[in-house]
Amino acid sequence: MWTQTAVAAGVLALLTVVPGPDMAVVTKRAIASGRAEALRTAAGITTGLLVWGVFTVVGLAAILAASAQAYFVVKILGAAYLVLLGLQALWQSRRSAPRTAALTATGPGRAYLTGLTTNVLNPKIAVFYTGLLPTLTPHGLPTAAGMGLLVLLHAMLTLTWLGAYAYLVSRARSFFERPRVRRLLDRVTGGVLIGFGVRVAAEAN
Repeated sequence: MWTQTAVAAGVLALLTVVPGPDMAVVTKRAIASGRAEALRTAAGITTGLLVWGVFTVVGLAAILAASAQAYFVVKILGAAYLVLLGLQALWQSRRSAPRTAALTATGPGRAYLTGLTTNVLNPKIAVFYTGLLPTLTPHGLPTAAGMGLLVLLHAMLTLTWLGAYAYLVSRARSFFERPRVRRLLDRVTGGVLIGFGVRVAAEAN
């Protein structure tokens, strides 16, 4: 059982470090508002994984994955949210005022909600959990318990990875806060988020 768990951990770790919308959102928050806000975003992302994990264990994620209409609706909502975040980043790149003050004014819960919404509106996690996790579940454990264990493991790996990544990015914040670099990064981040949103919307057709 421990060997199978180690193999599953390796697979989950590889999937965790693959760049995606989560890393783009954490990057944006780390540079705009610092490490604390980036960590709140990572915590929101991790909570989103746990939400999908609960859905998976009780079977709701399988229903979503099997329902073309429900999957389409969640995908479109997720794509629209990513595009909205991308457009916000592009708009911020046009502003001369520091972004930190503007983002701080929204309250510390904004970063957490951004991370949470990014993952809750990502139906690919439902497909991933219902399609891949059962094949990785260690033998000797009930299916629900084994999948629950892997969901917790994935959540811990995600929080650790994004937390470390947020720390590294925030350490270089002084460089990224230079006006020209900041504008360029906002444009790149905005383009990446919009690209992810467009890709998700295209896959929904």
